[in-house]
Amino acid sequence: MIRVLYFARLREALGADGEQLAADIGNVGELKAALAARGGVWRSEFAENPRLLASVNQDMADDATPVADGDEVGFFPPVTGG
Repeated sequence: MIRVLYFARLREALGADGEQLAADIGNVGELKAALAARGGVWRSEFAENPRLLASVNQDMADDATPVADGDEVGFFPPVTGG
């Protein structure tokens, strides 16, 4: 299983802070595509949001980053400080 976490505004938009998914996903890009395929707000957040950031096991990741059984994948909007 892959543990998927949603942070900040993304958590509010999706109405969930995370979930467990089957580990048959090869990389972050495939995971984003699978989530976008749910339609509605999922599509707008995962397919139509090029600024969405991801991490795998708390390290920054891009669409090509592999995802394996037991991994934790986090998705979050860009953050700024000031």
